[in-house]
Amino acid sequence: MQLYFSPGACSLASHITLREAGLPFDLKRTDTKTKKLEDGSDYYAVNSKGAVPALRLDDGQVLTEGPAILQYIADQKPESGLAPKSGTLERYRLLEWLNFITSEVHKGFSPLFNPAADPKVKEYTTQNLEKKFDWLNQQLAGKNFLTGDRFTIADAYLFVVVNWSNFVGIDLGRWPNLRDFQARVAARPKVQEALAAEGLLKKAA
Repeated sequence: MQLYFSPGACSLASHITLREAGLPFDLKRTDTKTKKLEDGSDYYAVNSKGAVPALRLDDGQVLTEGPAILQYIADQKPESGLAPKSGTLERYRLLEWLNFITSEVHKGFSPLFNPAADPKVKEYTTQNLEKKFDWLNQQLAGKNFLTGDRFTIADAYLFVVVNWSNFVGIDLGRWPNLRDFQARVAARPKVQEALAAEGLLKKAA
């Protein structure tokens, strides 16, 4: 498999999940502004949407959309426990989380990364995200991860998008449970591997 990614983007969740599942894959770095790959080829030829992630399967098919890719990866290694078995209520609970993260948190950050966005829009966006963080902080009370004590693909996804707070001036100190969750996920060896592979860890002097 080949994962088309951009460092620190939402594709990092798929990257983390591939490593957590122990599946073989190659990384294909993508410039999301120019829509070019490192060899100069057109990324639109891989994913006509121009967004990351995209996952090229071993049979040549290309899968897009982060939540779909995350589930596909998890289902290749069901013994990893990254997603409950399809058809179970636990799986639907996981889908509930994935939908919330993609629609309410992930897309909620978009105006904050748009240089052309009006300051009032950004202020409203920040306030709305803070409300989501209030709710997430409550949900994480007394739990290690979103669905309990087991790390799942939803945790990988939430970790990546909440980490964007560092780049838009939102201090997670207001939400201790969410802050501790971020630190807990960041400390996982496979997460560290993914961060290092994308050049997102500071190298020791």
